[in-house]
Amino acid sequence: MPLDHILIYVKNLAASEKFYLEALAPIGYKLYLRLDEMKRVGLAAHGVADFWLAEDASKVSAGAHYAFRGQDKSAVDAFHSAAVKAGGEDNGKPGPRAYGPGYYGAFVKDPDGHNVEVAIRDAPPT
Repeated sequence: MPLDHILIYVKNLAASEKFYLEALAPIGYKLYLRLDEMKRVGLAAHGVADFWLAEDASKVSAGAHYAFRGQDKSAVDAFHSAAVKAGGEDNGKPGPRAYGPGYYGAFVKDPDGHNVEVAIRDAPPT
């Protein structure tokens, strides 16, 4: 069954919102909803907020990894460039990976150390 949405906890909502809006713009993500009283923002690429940020420093988890599907290699490359420009730390330049047929991905650490990836696959896994 497909996922409906993901929520990650961040230390500084404003900083993370700025980072993710810039980093995920190449794959179509925009601000969908801001819930100031709950310290949350929802981002969407397809009309539904499927990626949420919530401010609560006590719940930030180390070592989390989030992968988004890109449209093509240029979107993966653009994500990496935008994410690094937005203050992310390079954690794997765009390129082929041994994770499956035609896998091409890029990795960046966000302001809280989460490992964020955008990838494409030429063929679905078997």
